[in-house]
Amino acid sequence: MTGMSKLVPAGLIALSLVPSIAGAARLGSLAGGDAPARFADVPAPVVVHIIGALLYSLIGAFQFDAAFRRDHRAWHRRAGRILVAAGLAVALSGAWMTLFAELPAHDGTVVNAARLVVSAVMTYGLVVAVVAIRRRDIRRHRAWMIRAYALALGAGTQAFTLGPLTAIAGEPGVGLRAVGMLLGWAINVAVAEWVIRRPSPGRSRSSRKLPRVDGSNEIPAN
Repeated sequence: MTGMSKLVPAGLIALSLVPSIAGAARLGSLAGGDAPARFADVPAPVVVHIIGALLYSLIGAFQFDAAFRRDHRAWHRRAGRILVAAGLAVALSGAWMTLFAELPAHDGTVVNAARLVVSAVMTYGLVVAVVAIRRRDIRRHRAWMIRAYALALGAGTQAFTLGPLTAIAGEPGVGLRAVGMLLGWAINVAVAEWVIRRPSPGRSRSSRKLPRVDGSNEIPAN
């Protein structure tokens, strides 16, 4: 791997550190019996969400290194299966907790509605990505895997969007917290769309094609 290619997964892992550390601490509190009642009463989705997020964010970071993917194609395929399962676990457990768990009052309706939208889009994106790769549509597969990963990493970006607000104004209220949370997701989505749309350096999209499984047509890949 080149020095530059190492920076992308390293940066993504760094971005996921805050929610990963918080998740590990939450698992410790559940194991120690001192977790808040809203987590301790129904711990299964909490555990699934935290472990799924750890796997998804850490393993997924290495999928953004093109050189690593090219040199480890078998690993890329195996890791992709793990990522889809972990991503679905994150999205579905997050939706379950939003709908059925007792959530903090300062989250508010807007934040909880946004969580459900994020969970739904992540689930849709991962399913579309699986269908696309089975059809050898690499471009569509790549795009939706990136979008789903960006949404999942929203918690990392929210540490930076909410942190300054908290430092300046104290614990944010419902409105200010909604702004910080939504901004975190919006930043990640914007970066993801930029990554998806930027041309691959030194490669012509029209010159790279992969045959469909049935051999009928050719699909350009980015």
